[in-house]
Amino acid sequence: MDVASAIRQLREGQKPQWPTTSDSLEFAQSLDQSNDIQKTFRSEFVVPTKPQLKRKTLQDDDRTAAAASGPDDESIYFCGNSLGLQPKAVGEYLNAYLKTWGSIVVGGHFTQLEDSPLTPYQDMAADCARKMADVVGASPSEIVAMNTLTINLHLMMAAFYKPTEKKYRIMCEWRPFPSDWYAIESQIEWHGLDPKKAILPVDPDEGYLMTTEHICKLIDKHADELALILLPGIQYYSGQLLDIKTITAHAHSHGITIGWDCAHAAGNVELKLHDWDVDFACWCTYKYMNAGAGAIAGAFVHEKHGDNGANVGLKGWYGHDKDSRFLMDNKFVPTKGAQGFQCSNPSIVDLTCLSGSLSVFEKTSMEKLRSRALLLTAYAEHLLSGIAARNQRDGRDPFEIITPKDPRWRGTQLSVLLQEDLMEVVSASLVEGGVVCDKRKPGCIRVAPVPLYNTFGDVWRFMRIFEDALKAKPSTP
Repeated sequence: MDVASAIRQLREGQKPQWPTTSDSLEFAQSLDQSNDIQKTFRSEFVVPTKPQLKRKTLQDDDRTAAAASGPDDESIYFCGNSLGLQPKAVGEYLNAYLKTWGSIVVGGHFTQLEDSPLTPYQDMAADCARKMADVVGASPSEIVAMNTLTINLHLMMAAFYKPTEKKYRIMCEWRPFPSDWYAIESQIEWHGLDPKKAILPVDPDEGYLMTTEHICKLIDKHADELALILLPGIQYYSGQLLDIKTITAHAHSHGITIGWDCAHAAGNVELKLHDWDVDFACWCTYKYMNAGAGAIAGAFVHEKHGDNGANVGLKGWYGHDKDSRFLMDNKFVPTKGAQGFQCSNPSIVDLTCLSGSLSVFEKTSMEKLRSRALLLTAYAEHLLSGIAARNQRDGRDPFEIITPKDPRWRGTQLSVLLQEDLMEVVSASLVEGGVVCDKRKPGCIRVAPVPLYNTFGDVWRFMRIFEDALKAKPSTP
């Protein structure tokens, strides 16, 4: 198979031609060995073994690791859309932090140890912003690492949602992640408004997908009422990647501020937040950026807003310019750019984990990772199609892929919607086979092969377990 040609086709929205041998481990391994695609960084991550997934104690590491002799002993981890695997660099960076704190103590705020991967504490948020610049397509001054996703959404809406008697509505998706819904709802209530009247949901055109045309027509229809638009870069349930560039431009043609929740997009697809003129965006770093559970989040504020001190909604200690921060005169001088939106000094433990995880991204580019992801996901889709055809039930496929078929409008996730009675038995069989992937009711399994650490061999092995699971008989009471 011509890998380079296949990737070009996928970037143009076309499906590659798969050889007759594609449903074999040897073919999957040939893709992993191809020089025409970004190699996996799997060796730089901690991949748990199947026994480790069932661990009940911290004391069995050596025994379970020694028992693992090859790929078949490793778990198949397709859940990077919920929590990424642990980069080995994170342990190294945390050890450096502990040594710094344990020796020079408070001096760590200002002192650069010559052999440490860490910057002084007060510079770490800015250093992480620099490392995230390529990941989200922005300048470092437009990025800030702070808080968590929902808190950052609140801060951005506090700054950008300015309802009036006439323009007071917020457009959001039909099925937002609950935390997004709560944030939008409470911001509206904060202004004394009724969420039932102020929220404008974008319903799917058909099934689970929202077209760009539909969204733009809805903006046209309600432009005189909209104070803010807040949409997902990638919809978490369906895996649909929205046309951020086109929708942003259309919102701006009506003078409407637009922000994006990039929780499932950052580190997953190529973003150009600055070039697309996005007003603001927020994302978490524990999914595709692999910074650990509940890790510190990121936010983007376009430079056209970030240098305006009056636009900072809520002021805080670390939003004050570093050069005069310690004058302690209570005269707020905002840091230029997105970092002026900081409030508290950030957790150095969290920044250390993020810095370690971003060190892996510095060894590649989002363009290369996206190319690998496109082929990984297309391969998974191809094998799933064959499984569906072989395992029809009463003339129907046992599942439906509700993620867009056009590879340009999805990330690495494929959302597989099972027939209702299959969810429980399939989920149990996957767990028994050492597979970790996300289940979302009703009936959806989100399969996400991540290009940093998943292989084409992982995809092939997953399919064998998944097809066997479809054939398993449901247990009777």
